[in-house]
Amino acid sequence: MAAGRFLFFSLALGALGSLCVLLTVYWVQHWRGGFGWVDSDGIFNWHPVLMVAGMVVLYGAASLVYRLPQSWVGSKVPWKLLHSALHLAAFVLAVLALFAVFRFHSQKKIANLYSLHSWLGITTVFLYACQWLSGFAVFLLPWAPLEMRSLHKPIHVFFGASILSLTVASVLSGINEKLFISLRNQTASYPSLPVEARFANTIGMLVVVFGLLVLYVLLASSWKRPEPGALTDRQPLLLERE
Repeated sequence: MAAGRFLFFSLALGALGSLCVLLTVYWVQHWRGGFGWVDSDGIFNWHPVLMVAGMVVLYGAASLVYRLPQSWVGSKVPWKLLHSALHLAAFVLAVLALFAVFRFHSQKKIANLYSLHSWLGITTVFLYACQWLSGFAVFLLPWAPLEMRSLHKPIHVFFGASILSLTVASVLSGINEKLFISLRNQTASYPSLPVEARFANTIGMLVVVFGLLVLYVLLASSWKRPEPGALTDRQPLLLERE
């Protein structure tokens, strides 16, 4: 029964995450001039799409790998690798998103890291890099002693949830900043809430719902991976043979 509920919940989350990405693509394609490459103004529009796809949706999927009932039995090695690979893919998309915005600012002679959104976003990506590297070193490589794994696990879990929360905050501040900048000189200003503002605000609220649901699954005790014996729970990657 619990496995069936989790499967349904996972499918609903997948649909919601896909909707967030598709609506972001539609927003920048319909109102912001579409996509472009390195020397085009449209390069900026890759930034919101890649950030939502990577730091929100893929990050959420990676965070829930150990909640899959299939991961509760047998070797943890495949699930460790999947968890790490999804997080790495999310981080690569985040780096490409940062490249897009820095390149656009360079072309337009716009200062970098001047807003709260940029400060929050770059801090989130930096913490994400540290989180992935520390997790790789402690949980995947065979050199880490068992005491270090035990000590690092709650820290890893705390920062995992914190980075997702910071990501959602970054997305919301980014949407708001983009709307204020883009609409302030147009006939339908942001305070009048034109259609684009309504649409983008809806994306923001959907991202909030997605983030909250992921956090709920992470905190729900009935969906946590049962703790096996101390030996199998702490074994280094290269020593896990079961």
